Amino acid sequence: MRLSPPRPDGNLHIRSERSNHPAPPSRHGTPHEPQFWIERVAWLPRIQKKFRIPGWIPTKPPKARRRKRAADLVLGAALVVFFAPLMAVIALAVCLDGGPMFYGHPRVGPNGRPFRCWKFRTMVVNADQVLQEVLAGDGALRAEWESSFKLRKDPRITFVGRFLRTLSFDELPQLFNVIRGEMSLVGPRPIVDAEIDRYGQKFTAYCACRPGITGLWQVRGRSDVSYARRVELDSQYADTWSLWLDLQILLNTVVVIVRRDGAY
Repeated sequence: MRLSPPRPDGNLHIRSERSNHPAPPSRHGTPHEPQFWIERVAWLPRIQKKFRIPGWIPTKPPKARRRKRAADLVLGAALVVFFAPLMAVIALAVCLDGGPMFYGHPRVGPNGRPFRCWKFRTMVVNADQVLQEVLAGDGALRAEWESSFKLRKDPRITFVGRFLRTLSFDELPQLFNVIRGEMSLVGPRPIVDAEIDRYGQKFTAYCACRPGITGLWQVRGRSDVSYARRVELDSQYADTWSLWLDLQILLNTVVVIVRRDGAY
């Protein structure tokens, strides 16, 4: 088959014509009528570049993911045993006001699947009602809540809860989320459904790995950084995580907790 030269404008030159060759006979001995077309492609441009889809995150090799999961299981189980006596004391202290010891809040997990993130309860029993009343009566607090989903002086937090939050002891029950595979020791900050729109295209990065008990956000300012910066740090971690980076973050987390940086 002879191909015609490429067109000067670089477009595909496709010529279609009916075949004039006789068709092979059918199994009944009668030749079929020609019913097909032959397309001659003069020139096909070669792709010189690979384009990155916005919001696309490179998938880590399965072997790396298995190593991270194994590290979560081993270290997570060891930390549960190590902190078991402290968790028992905290549970008793939290129950002194008559409320439940744990608080499970719906969060967005890997691949966008919802899960219940567990913490020691640090707020009053009717926390949602108190929040609505506070936001309705104070415009400044409402603006602070809408910008970061946090309140620096949150009236819902109990006396015991404020102590737990300062040392991040309220997050110890999340070790069970890690063992269940819903979270990782290190990863993006677990978010709620209302925050998905604020992540925009970077939500793809968030879904690429399990949310973590600690992460880049926790060791680079915690609650003192802006919300946009939190999103950027989550996306950065999802794109560059490794076991070595996780180890550095875990060690830095201990330093941040002792110094109480950005805790409220």
